[in-house]
Amino acid sequence: MSQLHVTNHPLIQHKLSILRDKRTGTKQFRELIEEIAMLTCYESTRDLQLTEVTVETPMTTMKSNVIKGHKLAFVPILRAGLGMVDGVLKLVPAAKVGHIGLYRDPVTCKPVEYYCKLPGDISERDVFVLDPMLATGGSAIDAITQIKERSPRNIKFMCIIAAPEGVAALQEAHPDVDIYAAAVDEKLNDHNYIIPGLGDAGDRIFGTK
Repeated sequence: MSQLHVTNHPLIQHKLSILRDKRTGTKQFRELIEEIAMLTCYESTRDLQLTEVTVETPMTTMKSNVIKGHKLAFVPILRAGLGMVDGVLKLVPAAKVGHIGLYRDPVTCKPVEYYCKLPGDISERDVFVLDPMLATGGSAIDAITQIKERSPRNIKFMCIIAAPEGVAALQEAHPDVDIYAAAVDEKLNDHNYIIPGLGDAGDRIFGTK
């Protein structure tokens, strides 16, 4: 079974409180999404393996560590996942970025695919799927299913807020994919929005509400 990692770092929790506030404007909301994504990425890459190299400092030579041959790819689920990309790329600027376009049918609440473009060498990479909200889990499950068809080395899912229903659905569908979240909220409401949540992440990131 996949592991759920909830990051309880004080900086993340502080920023998350501001993010949830309905008075937080688009500019600040966008900046907070980026910052929380960067901090969550820090946690989700903790298990990357290291290898020893020799480094020459201004004073002497020494043995030091660098990441061992891991190629990473970030795949945001459009459109809200785009808000997390700049934050994670600040930590891993050499990573490649793919895109998967899904939207939730307002009647069935099922994900509908409209776009998929992934790095050509994704089979050589560890993939991090990005979406601020894990609600029903439908979009995450569908996106990960598509990525698995390209046989990546490993997949992790990163979000900011998750619902217990979405966590359970994703773990059942993809028990080999670990989940990283800043918070797990109470539940979904009748319209499958996370409660207490933060509203529609895409609308708040792009100012379209």
